[in-house]
Amino acid sequence: QVQLVESGGGLVQPGGSLRLSCVVSGRFFKINVAGWYRQAPGKQRELVAAISSGGSTNYADSVKGRFTISRDNAKNLVSLQMNSLKPEDTAVYYCYGDIVLRVEVRGDYWGQGTQVTVSS
Repeated sequence: QVQLVESGGGLVQPGGSLRLSCVVSGRFFKINVAGWYRQAPGKQRELVAAISSGGSTNYADSVKGRFTISRDNAKNLVSLQMNSLKPEDTAVYYCYGDIVLRVEVRGDYWGQGTQVTVSS
């Protein structure tokens, strides 16, 4: 059973920083794309940032220049460094993984979510 466990959320003042981490555990072959999504109250879940197995990154326009996604393949770890946080960044953040279980078998996996609140 593959599990994604997030950590690092919390309450921060506008302009502050937080670092989210996601550890992937269980039996699998490799992680293809990994990323972070967020969902604010009353809104749809949206992509924040994604990173391929080769390290290519993609960001939502609203976070470009402020957020940085990274991964450590040896530790099955995906991180999101969030700087210059704004109140509109307030949401539940979900870790996502496109994970290959074995040859020709893959699946989409999600973490349980971690709350990020940006408020003074």
